[in-house]
Amino acid sequence: MSKISGVIITFNEEQYIEKCLSSLVDVVDEIVVVDSFSTDKTKQICEKYKVVFIEQEFLGYLEQKNFALQRASHEYVLSLDGDEALSSELQEHILSIKNNLKFDGYELNRLNNYCGKWVRHTNWYPDSRIRLIKKDSGKWIGKNPHDFLELNQGSTKGKLKGDLLHWAYDTRSEHLQKVDYFTTIAAQSHIAKNKKKVGYFKILVNPWWKFIKSYIINKGFLDGYTGFTISIFAAFGTFVKYIKVKELQDKQK
Repeated sequence: MSKISGVIITFNEEQYIEKCLSSLVDVVDEIVVVDSFSTDKTKQICEKYKVVFIEQEFLGYLEQKNFALQRASHEYVLSLDGDEALSSELQEHILSIKNNLKFDGYELNRLNNYCGKWVRHTNWYPDSRIRLIKKDSGKWIGKNPHDFLELNQGSTKGKLKGDLLHWAYDTRSEHLQKVDYFTTIAAQSHIAKNKKKVGYFKILVNPWWKFIKSYIINKGFLDGYTGFTISIFAAFGTFVKYIKVKELQDKQK
């Protein structure tokens, strides 16, 4: 039977970390938590589960997750955030194949909770992601804060049954604050990678396309008011990101 390390990065995750840990404890063979010096009860909750608790200043999302990945002891690594948990179906499927893990990486669907409602449409579902990999078969890449695990070229990939549960936002005010926070990071990343100049076309057109894709093409309307809200925020976030990119580019002139 293959051994699996559960790896989590945290910062002030007391609200959901116990759900995360309790969903992992009977599935994995060790739990490694890399914490960015939380000031709430995250550490005390983790200690109840006898995790390997490592305190590390935040390096950036990609960097922190790759740091955590390398702290795992076992052949396979299951990577979660502190506000995520395995569904019962996902737990059962991982346990059922644990003695015959034949792929280098495994993809799963992520089911997001928005203000108390599970979202099964928009661009939020199935939100497929690779989260279970052989330790040296991939790494976290992407553009902060939109990171993802990518397998090395030539690696094999399987699919897990069940959902990874994610508590995304508890309030719409929190969502608005995160839009501001994440668009700043995304704009800075855009500039750092010397991407193309952002003009008025992108600022005007891309947000509309984002809304149409989320609400109509991805059937966000089936999630009612929640789907409409998420689609509006997606469009607004796209607009704000490009505004911030243009502002930074103008400063470089």
